[in-house]
Amino acid sequence: MKSVKIFEYIDYLDCFVVHPAYKAITDQLGLAEWNQVTWIGRYFLCDHEKGALWFDNWELREQLREKASEVGLDAQDLLIIDPEKFKNKTVDPCHTPEERTLFWRDVLRSLELSMELLCSEARKINKAREGHDNFILDLEQRIGALSRRSYVARIF
Repeated sequence: MKSVKIFEYIDYLDCFVVHPAYKAITDQLGLAEWNQVTWIGRYFLCDHEKGALWFDNWELREQLREKASEVGLDAQDLLIIDPEKFKNKTVDPCHTPEERTLFWRDVLRSLELSMELLCSEARKINKAREGHDNFILDLEQRIGALSRRSYVARIF
């Protein structure tokens, strides 16, 4: 099954934004919470709810507001690696903040997730929304349409 690139690295700002193709899929499948990668952070931080906050660093975005504007980006869309979010606070860390930043930058640059995982997560999130306004009634049809598009893209 096709995989999707999650992040686009912006060298000038040393940060990421959500890749446009992934954003389009999350919009179709209802994967966005406060942003499109919130659910992924839970996996990165040992399947813990705290992981949802992995890009909750508004002060870092504020520092880049002017530079982001110069290249036509909204600072609110910037996803900045904060090495402190990836540090075990109960024991001494093994790596410096700079090393953690380099590691996570490389991981996020190369991160692709399968459509199988994205669809599975969309089903899970949608089930939790049952009975609420943001429940997606036609989720399976949307998944089918995306799968057909992925299949056609692989052929050509």
